[in-house]
Amino acid sequence: MVLSMESTAPALEVQDWVRGRPLANFQPGKVYVVDFWATWCGPCVSAMPDLMLLQEKYKDSGLEVVAVAACEKATAADEVRAYLDGWLTERFPKLNFRIGLDCTGEMNKLWMEASSSFGIPSSFVVDRDSCIAFIGHPAELDDVLPKVLDGSWRTSDQAKAADRERIANGREDVFLYKISAAMKLEDWKTALSAIEDGIALLPDSIQLRVAHADTLLHKMRDMQTGLPVLRQLVRDAIDRNAEDWLLGAMYQLFNPAYDHTDFPSVERLAMGKELSEHILAMTGLEDNAKVAYYRLAAPYYYESGNKARAEELLERALKLVDGMPFPDKIKKRWLEDLLQSLAKYRGQKVCYGDVCAAPEDRDTPKAKENPT
Repeated sequence: MVLSMESTAPALEVQDWVRGRPLANFQPGKVYVVDFWATWCGPCVSAMPDLMLLQEKYKDSGLEVVAVAACEKATAADEVRAYLDGWLTERFPKLNFRIGLDCTGEMNKLWMEASSSFGIPSSFVVDRDSCIAFIGHPAELDDVLPKVLDGSWRTSDQAKAADRERIANGREDVFLYKISAAMKLEDWKTALSAIEDGIALLPDSIQLRVAHADTLLHKMRDMQTGLPVLRQLVRDAIDRNAEDWLLGAMYQLFNPAYDHTDFPSVERLAMGKELSEHILAMTGLEDNAKVAYYRLAAPYYYESGNKARAEELLERALKLVDGMPFPDKIKKRWLEDLLQSLAKYRGQKVCYGDVCAAPEDRDTPKAKENPT
C-alpha cells in the first residue's frame, strides 16, 4: 500500500504501551499526530517538548499525540520497554501523550515504508475521518495542525503542494540510498545505473544531476561521457539561476580536492568563466552563499592567470566568515580552508587573526569533505 494524503490511516500495530492508555483504533472526530521517534535520535528528542506543548494547546480541540518507538537499537521488546520506561522517567517525567513500542517492524512497514519516509522524526497527522492529512517533520506541525483542526488543510493548495514535494523527495531518497550503498562498495557501474534511473524519473533533482557528473568524471574518469553531462549541468544551472545548481556545477570544475588533470583545460576554463561571471553578477545573496561562491570562483581566476582577482575573492570570503554568527569551531574550519587556498596562491604562510595556514603539496588530490 502506498501511503499519502487522503489515504486511510493504517492500523496501530503497537506491541506495548509504555505511556498512556492503550489505543486500539483511531476514534472518529479526533485528530491524531502519530510521531515516529527514537531515544538515540537527537532531533526526535528535541521535538518531544514541542509535541507536549501541542498536546496541551489543542487537547480541547480533539488532538491526541501518539509517539511510536519503532527504531530502538535492541531486539527484545522487554529489554526495550524497560529501557524506555527509565529513559522517559528521567528525561520527560511530565509527558502528556501516549508512547507506543514496536520491535516487530510492522509499524515501520505500514507507515514509514509505505509512505517512503526514510528518516526520523516523522509525523503523520490523522484527520477526524481517519484519513491521512499530512506526512512530514514535526517542526511543520505548528503551521499544519491549526488548519487540520479547523478543516481547511486538506482542501488547500498548500497541502497538495506539500504532499507532492514529499512524494518527490521520497522517490529521490530511494535512489540516493541505492547510490550511497553502491558508492561505499566503489561499485561505480551500479551507482551510475541508479543515478540514471533516478534522473529519468526526477530530472529536476540537483542531487542526482550532480551525482551523475561527479560519478562519471571523478569516480570513473570517463571524460567522453562525463563532459557532455557537465556541460548540460552548467547550462541548466545558469538558466535556472539557482544557488544549489550553480554551486553544484562549480564544485565539479574547481573543488581543490579533486584531480582535474584529465579535464580539457580550455573547456574547463570556458565553463568556469561562464559560471563565475554569472555568479558574481548575482545580487541579494546571503553571506554564506557568497562565501561558497567566492571560494569556488577563486580557483577559476587563479588558473586563468588572474591571481589578483582570485586573492581578492578569498579575502572577501574571509571577512564574511569572520562576521558570521557561527560557533568558533565551525568558523575556524571555514577560515582554515580559505587561508589554505590563499597560502597556495601567494606561496607563503598567511594568517587571518589567530588562524594561519601554509602552502600544502596537493599534487595528489584526495576527495575530502566540503566545508560549505
